Amino acid sequence: MSDILSQSEIDALLQQMISGGGVSDTPPPMIRGGKDARPYDFANPTKFSREQLRTLENIFDNFARSTSSFLTGYLRTSVHLEVSSSEEIMYRDFNVALANPVILSMMEFAPLKGTVIADMSSNVGYAIIDRILGGPGFGLTKLREFSEIEKILLERVMLQILNFLPEPWEAVVQLRPKLEKIETNTQFAQIIAPNDKVALVVLTIKVGSSEGNISFCLPHRVLEPIVDRLYTRFGYSQKEEQNKEIYRERLEIELERARIPVSVQVGKTQIMVNDFVNLQVGDVIPLDSYVTSDVNVVVGTMHKFHAKPGTSRGKYAVQITDLVEREELDNG
Repeated sequence: MSDILSQSEIDALLQQMISGGGVSDTPPPMIRGGKDARPYDFANPTKFSREQLRTLENIFDNFARSTSSFLTGYLRTSVHLEVSSSEEIMYRDFNVALANPVILSMMEFAPLKGTVIADMSSNVGYAIIDRILGGPGFGLTKLREFSEIEKILLERVMLQILNFLPEPWEAVVQLRPKLEKIETNTQFAQIIAPNDKVALVVLTIKVGSSEGNISFCLPHRVLEPIVDRLYTRFGYSQKEEQNKEIYRERLEIELERARIPVSVQVGKTQIMVNDFVNLQVGDVIPLDSYVTSDVNVVVGTMHKFHAKPGTSRGKYAVQITDLVEREELDNG
């Protein structure tokens, strides 16, 4: 095996130690050719893989598109919302970054247990309130505490936004989000232990000329029951199959309702333009077919069937006798 030291390598290593050279900083030969090692803190293990964070980005990217469309109509101004980053951090790092006044939406993600926080930039919150009250949507140049009326307005907006969360999550869990309350003081944001790990998904939002962030703080203990499902292949392969099945069913329903013109060609002929313009009632036009010949049934613009002419219940009718093959369609 290549990982076992040869006798000459062992002798060289012993000679180096005897001569007082100590152990070299160079990795021993037994790990040569291996991958670069990365330090791992066993006291602070990683809870979310990179792929799981990417899946969260995909989920909130779909949420951002739906929310952007809603807020644009609701506020009657241009609103742009997109995912800017996702990372795993300790909860204390998220909490320390908060500065009063804040807009913290405390939410339940039923059937998951625990609290999720959405932190909206105060500047964006003021712009939203200004638009709701008929203003141009400018943020305040000097921050101040939110009044009770302003909190109620923000709560109504968040209640509307939460309606767009279940659909992006449905491939992972049938989510039933519920807004518990809105807090504007950081001292009420102590929902978990400072050393607990959270997934932080940051969305940038632009309301008119005001810009800021909406950060979703998702504790690991909340997502733990479904963390194994947070893989793009798992969630979105199922979602894709569901979408294909829904699309097929809808397509069948629409095709059944579709109106398609169906005509019968008894025969064809060619005549001179002078004869055509002088046609009179009772004139006979010879066709290129016989009384016993099949007629062509045309669906839309495609010759699809052969049929025999006749009558049914006192009306002219045709009886399908043959399906036109693909080769005949291409040639005809």
